[in-house]
Amino acid sequence: MTYTLSTRHIHELEIRKSRFIAYAVPVEDRDAAMDELRRLRDEHPTATHVCWALLAGGQSGMSDDGEPSGTAGRPILEVLRHHDLDGVLGAVVRYYGGVKLGAGGLVRAYTDAIASALLDAPRVERIAQGSLTVEVGYADEAKVRRWIEAQGYALADTAHAMLVKITIRLPVNAVDDARRTLVDMTQGKAGFF
Repeated sequence: MTYTLSTRHIHELEIRKSRFIAYAVPVEDRDAAMDELRRLRDEHPTATHVCWALLAGGQSGMSDDGEPSGTAGRPILEVLRHHDLDGVLGAVVRYYGGVKLGAGGLVRAYTDAIASALLDAPRVERIAQGSLTVEVGYADEAKVRRWIEAQGYALADTAHAMLVKITIRLPVNAVDDARRTLVDMTQGKAGFF
């Protein structure tokens, strides 16, 4: 079972005159994470390094951003993995304070920074989402829309032609039940893609 975060969390540490500002941010995918990193770089234009790691459903990645290889991105990634997180960007902004920490000191600093940001962060179970496209008659459209809303699913798309084609975003483990319900609701007239 994997988890994500409900909101972003920030924690700041000072280690031997260097400031380490850790961000743990829930993201949907790599593109959202890159947008968040651009925002962080804009917010901290004078930072020495913005190191990061991402776990997002197979779209993982990391960067040491100029720190010695393996001393920043990898430790952040390992902390995210240790917490069974997915859909989370861990980023640490460093302002260099003039004292070199050495490779071991950097690993400890980046590990401690992101771990402290995650310390009290409430986790929520990450449930894989999927799509279900159903085609119904106009007479059933309102009933299907009410059911989508009542279930807490998302209406992703609607196309009107001879029939109404509705695309629903829902947890993948609910797709089979949704199909059965939609067939029952439309007296067997629902078609699926």
